[in-house]
Amino acid sequence: MTETRLTSLTSARRLIVKIGSALLTTDSGGAPNHDWLAALTDDIAALKVKGTEIIIVSSGAVAVGRQALGLTGGALCLEEKQAAAAAGQIGLFHAWQEAFARHKIQTAQILLTPGDTEERRRHLNARNTVETLLSLGAVPVINENDTVATEEIRFGDNDRLAARVAQMIGADGLVLLSDIDGLYSADPRHNRSPHFIPEVAEITPEIEAMAGEAAPGYSSGGMVTKIEAARIATRAGCAVIIADGKAAHSLAAIDSGKRRTWFHATATPSTARKRWIAGSLTPSGVLTIDEGAAKALGNGKSLLPAGVVSVSGVFERGDAVVIENSAKVRLGCGLVAYSSKDAKLIAGHKTGEIETLLGYRGRDEMMHRDDLVIDG
Repeated sequence: MTETRLTSLTSARRLIVKIGSALLTTDSGGAPNHDWLAALTDDIAALKVKGTEIIIVSSGAVAVGRQALGLTGGALCLEEKQAAAAAGQIGLFHAWQEAFARHKIQTAQILLTPGDTEERRRHLNARNTVETLLSLGAVPVINENDTVATEEIRFGDNDRLAARVAQMIGADGLVLLSDIDGLYSADPRHNRSPHFIPEVAEITPEIEAMAGEAAPGYSSGGMVTKIEAARIATRAGCAVIIADGKAAHSLAAIDSGKRRTWFHATATPSTARKRWIAGSLTPSGVLTIDEGAAKALGNGKSLLPAGVVSVSGVFERGDAVVIENSAKVRLGCGLVAYSSKDAKLIAGHKTGEIETLLGYRGRDEMMHRDDLVIDG
């Protein structure tokens, strides 16, 4: 299927919706805003009916936990933030679960740290979990794992977390719902007549300058991190939309002409991923394949164990390996679904034999077509 650049939310194949704490909680102390959540999940349910897969990146655990633990007033130290996150995550996820239950949509909670998206094997595990949940019709609700993260290793803001997730799972759209309706030529809080920027084709130094500087004492939040998130996501083939989320049904309003800033992707998700595989990874081994498998790869198919003649090198699941034919001519490269030890055991065998040979049920493919790049 040919990918096209995203022009509306209803045309998205896979959409991430990031929600800030101020939208999720009430003004009266940090309890989940159930009415707002109900309206948002109505919008999400409508998108799912049209075939869009949805992932939520949700802030709010610390805000909800503060209220539950009585941590009122003043800034929290790191340990208090972690404690509040631990207490608040339960109530926050229950609120999401309750809101989606009205539409008979199953939810699933995933807590991530930076290493889960940056270290390749953990990245692969997280990606496979999200992919499986989406294939089962569930809506993953993702948050940073604040209970174990420290200031030195935090994403620092869920805008960036959402962008990393978009990069990880090949989303074609990311909506950042916050308390501002988009990007202005200057900070509207301090300038009388800034110019609104409805579309951004490329993030240039001029666009970055429009974000201004982060407020003193804050390392996260605001337009600065939204621009940083947009840079990460658009390079990964994902359009980014910044919109005001305060009103009910603010997600549905985006396609109805509501003011927003739309950052266009500079690639499609698949081409961005293939570029990364082809150019950014050092191969750790070689899979030699037969003529039938080579023909199948040329037709856009995945590589099955039955087509693998031999395995060389030492590698783990998720590592990059070269694919070559029996004449030792390189055909391409990709991310392998098995370690070299297991790949040698199943090479030349049918998919149905994998569980018997390895003692566990792995992927049907030695290398999925989404994870390989054919040379030329």
